[in-house]
Amino acid sequence: ELAAAKSRAVTARQQVSRTEVRAPFDGVVSERKISAGDTVQVGRELIKVIDPSSMRFEGQVSADRLGELKLGQPVAFRINGFGDAEFRGKLARIDAAANATTRQVELVAEFNDRAKAPQVSGLYAEGRVESADRRALVLAEGSVQRQGDSAFVWKVAGNQLKKVPVTLGERDDRRGEVVIASGLAQGDEVLRAPSSTLVDGAPVQRVAAGAGAASAVPPTSMSAAASK
Repeated sequence: ELAAAKSRAVTARQQVSRTEVRAPFDGVVSERKISAGDTVQVGRELIKVIDPSSMRFEGQVSADRLGELKLGQPVAFRINGFGDAEFRGKLARIDAAANATTRQVELVAEFNDRAKAPQVSGLYAEGRVESADRRALVLAEGSVQRQGDSAFVWKVAGNQLKKVPVTLGERDDRRGEVVIASGLAQGDEVLRAPSSTLVDGAPVQRVAAGAGAASAVPPTSMSAAASK
């Protein structure tokens, strides 16, 4: 009987050990698939565990920018739900192939300070890779008008309006700005908020601040700024 009791004890310990589920790493339970008392079949997913130290930023960038990207470059990004808090990281991976549909290339950035990384996965984020500094003309999106696939602005030349075609570069949706790749030069003046009824060659009357309405919206000087 003693031998039988020992055998039952061994069997009981084995059964107890099978009721414990241990993750192969320390982490946080992000999702639970079962509840207490549920019957579990072999191979069924029980819980999801994330390792906060392995959190990373995954994004896409236009294939046209590949030449500017290198592993280790600094990355800055904001995450929905964390307000204006800006997280810093570095570029850890650049996919070797672009998406056949979007022509975007996947990239991965690691957090510089893993301890401050959010412990929630799956959040939307917006970031930028800080490539080498370069000078570019930047204009508010509201100053640019579009006609089909082309874009143009209304430039003040002397006392007349001139419709000037421009080539657009990258956009900063958060700031509402767009890079002007060609068509304008530093110091050119363009209309800040042009209407759809303007005519090429129309006269422009400059007015001081606080004066009555002019025949065109007062222009704003366009200056060079470093793009990001």
